[in-house]
Amino acid sequence: MSTALIVLAAGKGTRMMSDRAKVLHEVAHAPLLWHALRGGIALDPERIIVVAGHEAEAVTASAQEYAPDAHVVIQAEQRGTAHAVVQAKDALAGFAGDAIVLYGDTPFIGEETLERMARARADHDVVVLGFEAGNPARYGRLVGDGDALERIVEFKDATEAERAITLCNSGVLAADAATLMSLIDAVSDDNASGEFYLTDVVQIARSRGLSAGVVRCDEAETMGVNSRADLARAEAAFQTRARAQLLDDGVTLQAPDAVMLAWDTVVGRDVVIEPNVVFGPHVTVETGAVIRAFSHLEGCHVSRGAVVGPYARLRPGAELAEDVRVGNFVEIKNAQLAEGVKVNHLSYIGDAEIGARTNVGAGTVTCNYDGVFKHRTVIGSDVFIGSDTMLVAPVTLGDGAMTGSGSTITEDVPAGALALARARQVTKPGFAEKHFSMLRARKARGGKD
Repeated sequence: MSTALIVLAAGKGTRMMSDRAKVLHEVAHAPLLWHALRGGIALDPERIIVVAGHEAEAVTASAQEYAPDAHVVIQAEQRGTAHAVVQAKDALAGFAGDAIVLYGDTPFIGEETLERMARARADHDVVVLGFEAGNPARYGRLVGDGDALERIVEFKDATEAERAITLCNSGVLAADAATLMSLIDAVSDDNASGEFYLTDVVQIARSRGLSAGVVRCDEAETMGVNSRADLARAEAAFQTRARAQLLDDGVTLQAPDAVMLAWDTVVGRDVVIEPNVVFGPHVTVETGAVIRAFSHLEGCHVSRGAVVGPYARLRPGAELAEDVRVGNFVEIKNAQLAEGVKVNHLSYIGDAEIGARTNVGAGTVTCNYDGVFKHRTVIGSDVFIGSDTMLVAPVTLGDGAMTGSGSTITEDVPAGALALARARQVTKPGFAEKHFSMLRARKARGGKD
């Protein structure tokens, strides 16, 4: 059965106290909208429809960055969830299959849950996702018998007996797309809020002799984000699950609560991650690597056996081959380090290529930016870069070359050559003693000449 996703992302989210659309606020370095889309995309949907409203241009750009085939429709006036879904009607023209309604501010609905909903469609015309709430509060209640659903009752309209029900509505719903639109056509705004509620389709379906059913999931999966406090709770929930998954996968986290992961972090078995490590987006760490404390990684690839940190920063484009060593207070950006390279301390390597087994001394800088353009440094294999070397790009050092400490290298260095580029030392015997005597005498006079 073909599937279409309808993701509701039109709300302003006034409780966020932000000019940004609510669904663009981030958890684990990705917009809420991307999290909401991820579970549904795993079903390989034929169509993806995002209903935007507030900040529609930015929401459209974000949706299509993650899902280039997403079709964005606009809900110019927010008049309820059913009104939002009906905006997708034209985008569903010619589609024959099931539609699943998701919410851009409900980021954690998982693939397995959506697959169970899809399977449940074999038994029911309409399938609603429910959860047993620890504190049902003001959630809508699912009224029925077992997995059979009779109706959804909003809290304000519920009787005392109905309010005692703990099975609550997540809002996520699946139905044949044509059937769903037909049911929505019958939804009325004759209520206190004057809005069209998607929840009404269950009772309308039952009145037409159609069946409705419930699929249950864990309450945590249905977490919605409506405020900054909710956003912080969502971040904490994501981190807790992601850390637990790494531990289950054979990764050592010395202090799990002190490691921050991105939504797409990939870490291999037997990796060791020390405390206070932060992963930005697009990071892969292969088997057996060690990420030492207080390091920050983003947009990089760390191969087997490499050691990073402590206090290292890997920026986008950093590629570390096997057994590379990147030490304390080293920054790597858009650079490829071949097998066995060592950059152990106090260095910046940017827009560079470094060959196998090369040693980069402390304080080395690839001077890659002239104020307008970036330039590349190429260093061959088995090169020894002396401490405090400035490599003024574009520059190339051949295999087996060497630079003297404190050199400023502005020209290419042939293979096997030694490059020295520093001023000749001048030593003046007794000058320091005379100079300090003069300064101390001046200080004794109160700084006066």
